[in-house]
Amino acid sequence: MKIIRDCFGRSVRLTDERVAHILQHQEMTDMAQEIERVLQSPTEVRISRSDGSVRLFYEFYAKTMVGGKWLCVVVRYAAEDAFVVTAYLTDRLKAGDTIWPKK
Repeated sequence: MKIIRDCFGRSVRLTDERVAHILQHQEMTDMAQEIERVLQSPTEVRISRSDGSVRLFYEFYAKTMVGGKWLCVVVRYAAEDAFVVTAYLTDRLKAGDTIWPKK
């Protein structure tokens, strides 16, 4: 398990089980090492519209196995805990309030 300090200064857990889950998707094979970087220095972070305790961290990658895509790292925050739920490539950012970069 890795503990990663996110762009807000919070510790986020990335378990081996979650990494294995993410890597089951072939297009994510070369993106595993980028999860930590996106948590530390994202282009944008949004609050999930479906769950206010979830944050969506985004960074655009021009070259992936499936072309230019956004890497989205999904993190759930609880009072004393934060952990990566999943990560995936997407064509666009989901709707939600932007909380990073700070304005």
